[in-house]
Amino acid sequence: MKVDGGCFCGQVKFEAEVDPAQVRLCHCTDCQIASGTAYRVNVPVPKDKMKLTGTLKMHLKTAESGSKRLQMFCPECGTSIYSCADQDPQSYTVRVGTIRQRAQLAPKMQQWCRSELPWAGDILDLLRFEKQRPA
Repeated sequence: MKVDGGCFCGQVKFEAEVDPAQVRLCHCTDCQIASGTAYRVNVPVPKDKMKLTGTLKMHLKTAESGSKRLQMFCPECGTSIYSCADQDPQSYTVRVGTIRQRAQLAPKMQQWCRSELPWAGDILDLLRFEKQRPA
């Protein structure tokens, strides 16, 4: 599936080809902290299937496994775009929230479930508002 997207401020843009069957939720504590929420939704993109314009800033993170991952984000607005191996990456783990077609990319799997917050899967009975909660 061909997709496009970018950061919040528009400085970074990309086009890519993704496999919708590979969309996943990641419950690891790194994703919780970096995203500021309960999990992050990602999709892998082969290196040769992504074109990016704009300049990214990087942060090198050592994962629990010991592998080093580059966290790539917009230096202006801070939007996390993707992560990848620190040496010769063959693919990018793109943040689904940055993809314009994100409504068509429902997750098909979950990983790092041992770190899942106990309430993360139990939101169906919460109060719902179509827009901002009334004052």
